[in-house]
Amino acid sequence: MTEYRRFYIPGATWFFTVNLAQRRNNHLLVEHIDLLRSAFRYVKQRKPYHMDAVVIMPDHLHCLWTLPPDDADFSVRWNLLKGHFSRTIPKGEKISTSRETRRERGLWQRRFWAHLIVNQDDMNMHIDYIHWNPVKHGKVRQVADWPYSSFHRFVEQGIYPANWGHSGDFGIDINE
Repeated sequence: MTEYRRFYIPGATWFFTVNLAQRRNNHLLVEHIDLLRSAFRYVKQRKPYHMDAVVIMPDHLHCLWTLPPDDADFSVRWNLLKGHFSRTIPKGEKISTSRETRRERGLWQRRFWAHLIVNQDDMNMHIDYIHWNPVKHGKVRQVADWPYSSFHRFVEQGIYPANWGHSGDFGIDINE
């Protein structure tokens, strides 16, 4: 029997996808963007990390974090962030018996997707993916039009041109 183990590597950079439990027609993350930003700050004060890139979608988020050289525990950070955000949102979501038994809110999916960034090309690909996500999901026609993204910081730093990421740039037409 093969045992699955997560590789915790101090100082590593990780790509994450974190979803709400109820994704259909759910805009909770952008409707409460200030509370979500507060949750990120809350965690960063207690368990530092560097946010390399991020996009907040209505029902999920993607981000890249680099952990401190002496720390590898991203799971505790996500637990803190999900918990802090959940405590600030008014109750009202459907809660399964399992979640009720565990005294969980039911806002977030329990797990998240984590990918270890292995080199600069991998990092660049994931940063592009993060910033392209609002266009991919048909929320905007160009990346610059989505306000909940680190794309704007990347433009200010000269990493991306302001017109990067139109729906036609990748051979994709969101109207098809």
